[in-house]
Amino acid sequence: MLEPATIQPDHEFLTDGVPRQPAAHTAPNSVRHLRFYSHSPLFYWWPVWVVGYTMAIITYAFGQEHLIGQTRTWIHSSSNLGVIFFFVLFLVILITNVSVRGLASGMIILSLAFVTVLLAYFGWWDHVLSWFGGLEISLNLGAYFWFSTLMLIVWLASVFGLDRMSYWEIKPGQLTLHTLFGSGSQSYNTQGMALDKQHDDLFRHWLIGLGSGDLEIHTSGASRQQINVRNVLFIGSKVPVIQKLIAESPEGEEVNS
Repeated sequence: MLEPATIQPDHEFLTDGVPRQPAAHTAPNSVRHLRFYSHSPLFYWWPVWVVGYTMAIITYAFGQEHLIGQTRTWIHSSSNLGVIFFFVLFLVILITNVSVRGLASGMIILSLAFVTVLLAYFGWWDHVLSWFGGLEISLNLGAYFWFSTLMLIVWLASVFGLDRMSYWEIKPGQLTLHTLFGSGSQSYNTQGMALDKQHDDLFRHWLIGLGSGDLEIHTSGASRQQINVRNVLFIGSKVPVIQKLIAESPEGEEVNS
């Protein structure tokens, strides 16, 4: 004889007989706070030590050994390496101190970079520099290595050390500046707060900034303030979260801003 099939109920029962519905699939909790950092302009100097180490490797692999005084050193026979390194150094100094906004300025710098690389590719920089009395640009292996190493140490200490001594944290209804040493923390009410994103510097924000940008935060109330948060990394993904948290009250209800 076949046993009757067991019918599985659509819900489970508690011991008191009250039905309990299966747990619903809930959406993951939304972001309730966000921490972001303002970096120093030194963050944008990473191309200098990257190119410096690259030139050091090329010099060691393809350079020639020369005797200077009592010391033997490695120097590449071509001026291309020195020209490219000095151009990168000059370009980083320029764009970290002068705001280069707009497409026209970006096209000018791109054109200069293209001409520099093109002349180096065809090996014409030695001929160009000979027009100026043979004032070649040559660095030995030690110059590339030690300058790049010092830059790397300072860059790491700044990006992962000093820049993290203070940070911004935003929660529903509140924006706070935390300082590990010094003044402690300073909070602002987000009601009526406005947010502007400066993200149009082609080279500083996009090329060497890896998607960084500047934030301008305008507070409301009796004492209106403009807060400038410079060099925020991956700003494109942070701004929508910040705007959402500004529009929420501490209880989780949206407020007009």
